Amino acid sequence: MCRVTRYLRLLRIFTGATLSAQLEYRANFVGALLASLGEVGVALLGLGIVFGQPGITSVGGWSFREALLVTGFFMLTEGVISVFIQPNMSKIADAIRTGSMDFTLLKPIDAQFGVSARHLNVLRAPDLLIGLGLIAYAASGLSVTPLAVLGAALLYASAVVIVYCIWLALSTTAFWFVKTQNVAELFNGVFGAARFPVSAFPLPVRAFLTFVVPVAFITTVPAQAMTGELAWSVALASPVVAAALFVATRLFWLRAVGSYTSASS
Repeated sequence: MCRVTRYLRLLRIFTGATLSAQLEYRANFVGALLASLGEVGVALLGLGIVFGQPGITSVGGWSFREALLVTGFFMLTEGVISVFIQPNMSKIADAIRTGSMDFTLLKPIDAQFGVSARHLNVLRAPDLLIGLGLIAYAASGLSVTPLAVLGAALLYASAVVIVYCIWLALSTTAFWFVKTQNVAELFNGVFGAARFPVSAFPLPVRAFLTFVVPVAFITTVPAQAMTGELAWSVALASPVVAAALFVATRLFWLRAVGSYTSASS
């Protein structure tokens, strides 16, 4: 319990330092807000083009409101990545290259926690609000029960774990390759497909987005849970996939740290 309290105290310290630094200039917040609005505009434009065609009332069995739920979860996940995950993962390669990773490994806290929770990009917090707003708006036009909302929230927690594990695994390769920006951009390109329901894609692409890069578990599955159309087998698979990825990523991280010899050696 004392260890958990210590980690929570560190999180408060990290968050306070980040807030004071990033909110110093108002122009940065305005720029980030415009970027968030542009991103949601692109996502909604895609839906508008698809459903704006004559005679199109559903795509892959999803109505407009149901597809908008998926877009909402996509924007919410973009916010989670931009605020919590990417600011930390992008600094791992720099820490390895400059040797500052040495200080992280020497601190009396878990190194994975240290590299995962130190930095925040609070300027992209509007992404979180936009995502939640889209989800609320889409759900208001559907028959959504409180139990379905709870199930969607639990499955989305698994989705966040999946996203974190993918980012950490890609960033951990920097222990051997140092520069991993291109790999992260590749994932961003694939993750862009998550703004649409996975059933809207051809079967080979659907299989790739489910079993190779499991983005279907990130946006489509929580949306299906909210609409009450999710199979129990898939609902059970989501936390299993998240747990398996977390264990595998943890082992991969420990192996990488064990092979680290610092920039000065």
